[in-house]
Amino acid sequence: MSTDEQTQAATSVNPKPVKKLKPARKQVKAGDVDKQETIQTGKEYNIWYNKWAGGDREDNYSNKIKSQTRCNIKKDSGLTRANQTGVRYHCLFFARGCCPYGWECNYLHVLPDPNNAMPDSSKDSFARDKFADYRDDMGGVGSFNRQNRTLYVGRIKETGPGPETEEIVNRHFKEWGEIERIRVLQYRSVAFVTYVSELSAQFAKEAMACQSLDNDEILNVRWATEDPNPVQKVAEKHRLEEMGQEAIKARMDPRIVEAMRAVRALEDGDALGEEGQVLDAVDDDSEAIGFHGVKRRKIEASPESLNEQLSRPVGLLTADTLEGLRYFTEIRNRNGSMASQNVSMSKPVSTGLGLADYGSDEDD
Repeated sequence: MSTDEQTQAATSVNPKPVKKLKPARKQVKAGDVDKQETIQTGKEYNIWYNKWAGGDREDNYSNKIKSQTRCNIKKDSGLTRANQTGVRYHCLFFARGCCPYGWECNYLHVLPDPNNAMPDSSKDSFARDKFADYRDDMGGVGSFNRQNRTLYVGRIKETGPGPETEEIVNRHFKEWGEIERIRVLQYRSVAFVTYVSELSAQFAKEAMACQSLDNDEILNVRWATEDPNPVQKVAEKHRLEEMGQEAIKARMDPRIVEAMRAVRALEDGDALGEEGQVLDAVDDDSEAIGFHGVKRRKIEASPESLNEQLSRPVGLLTADTLEGLRYFTEIRNRNGSMASQNVSMSKPVSTGLGLADYGSDEDD
């Protein structure tokens, strides 16, 4: 039976349903969404802060307009032209629930994948350029100097105790990605939602802007400032370090890693396996087991043991590398012998602490 026939037979025995995306639907028709301009409260309109300058410091509910559309992931997700062209950025209007192009859109109509990073770290998931600093109101795209996964959600109408409000916030925000934690400031109408991925936070910020929960409120969704809790700062630092190590490890050739470990082991006098793998650290009289289960005793950091170690083939190490290590061992042997001769030829040093500490017992 051929390989294809075996695969087909296995599939017929244990069929696994494969979920395929259908073409994305058009969320709205062109012209359905009314373009509502911001109420003029000043003489100059600031495009950076998206408001009129000098007249809207009192940010009342009357100045906030509820969004006319909202994204429905189950119904609106689908294939677009971006799936054919290879574009990895997401449609901003899809997140807001008002994309009139559907399958004809040049951007993705799906949720961001936390496992796939964006091609350019200076842009967000919607291909918008980030800035060095946040806006004064913590709105906008965000900063490329800090990875922010936490959203500030204001203007929440609390109708019950804290756990009930937290459940409502979780139900509405979990649609956009996996949530790490939620903190509700009771009696202050504020919640902080932290996602596992920054991409999910970027999508949720646009999807929930000026939306409502269960009480017909108009949410104020912004980026959260840095958490002052020192425990959270340390945890975030460790998380970023682990992400960096994993990213570097994923891009490195494992053969180079093994070769560097072998070189360091030869310099430190650690044990090596038969193919150059570094063995675990053990006591001098015990046995070590390498990566491939090869048992070898730990070698001592002596010239004779180094020469014996270098005489064996070391897997990925080239002949030039082995020759260089032999030269290094020879220099080490010569320096050791010269040092021992100098010590034997030198005069014994007196233990007396004279006036000038020259080894004399007398003050004069």
